[in-house]
Amino acid sequence: MSNYPLSYKLSWLPYFLKPSLGGDRNGFAAPAATLIDPRPARTVRLAFIGDISAVAHRAAPECDPAIAGLLASADLVVGNCESPIVERPRAVMGTRLGTHHAMTERFLADALAAVGIARDKLVLSLANNHVLDQGVAGFEETVAALRRLGIRTIGTTAGGPVQHHTAGPLTIGFAAFTLWRNAGEAEFRARVSMAGDPAQWPGETISDVELLCAVPHWDWEFRHFPRSATRALARRLASYGVRLIAGHHAHVVQPVERIGDTLVAYGLGDFLGTAFARQPWPGRIGSILVVDVSTEPAARGAIAAYKLHPFMRLRRGRHERLLPVDALEGSLKRKVAQRLGAIFSG
Repeated sequence: MSNYPLSYKLSWLPYFLKPSLGGDRNGFAAPAATLIDPRPARTVRLAFIGDISAVAHRAAPECDPAIAGLLASADLVVGNCESPIVERPRAVMGTRLGTHHAMTERFLADALAAVGIARDKLVLSLANNHVLDQGVAGFEETVAALRRLGIRTIGTTAGGPVQHHTAGPLTIGFAAFTLWRNAGEAEFRARVSMAGDPAQWPGETISDVELLCAVPHWDWEFRHFPRSATRALARRLASYGVRLIAGHHAHVVQPVERIGDTLVAYGLGDFLGTAFARQPWPGRIGSILVVDVSTEPAARGAIAAYKLHPFMRLRRGRHERLLPVDALEGSLKRKVAQRLGAIFSG
């Protein structure tokens, strides 16, 4: 049913147990930069977070005030809804084993409140491989739950390949898509965007936006450095006018790259949740990409500055505790610093 190559399937467990630092490290930028100097007086702030799921953890997280304050400072928060939102899982055994994702509407609402994300400022992508884990009915229940919660969505075929949302006075076109699916092709493509070729996007959907942003579910899991095919797709997106790319699916933090005036964050890691309660520590490093976008007439829609904020998801019983890496202690702090140093050494 899935479209993963055999080599990928065979490597999943070894890389989950030991996320890889192998691959091409050339050309990546440092994790923080100011692109317009002096910075514009008027900007809107976007915050991009990683995958949200509730497989091994069923209770809302604890969140350090510094992380909650950072998220509350954003005009718009964009993330990936990795787990279908259902009251009762339909794939009972798979959900119990962790191969099929699911979370309740109450869990999501409590989690967002705990981390300081206002629902009316949140946009969630449904373009990911797990979105049909609870079947077509589970997908429809997810869409209805997000509508009830007042959360905007991207990445469904119903909205087209590029969907418009506003952040303050700025109109942003979001192209959210997945390269991977865990369900049959026909039922999946009928509901979830797999429109990763920008040449196929209708011109009228991108002509009247002030910033074109891609939110791809791409690359291979548990590799800190993206594959050459992923970087080639990033260059293709940039050549079609995409100026901001925030990727998902790797479940580990990946580097940042500048392609002309396009900013690419290949993988933000997980924001919340994990497949197994005792996930190895490199997979518990997440990041929040904060991007300030100019609304000044002369540079409207241009990225003024960005910064990647790494954090750690610590296991705390049935829930997680989100903590900035600077607040870690002892050997864990040293290990995380070394890992981040290896990722962002360019």
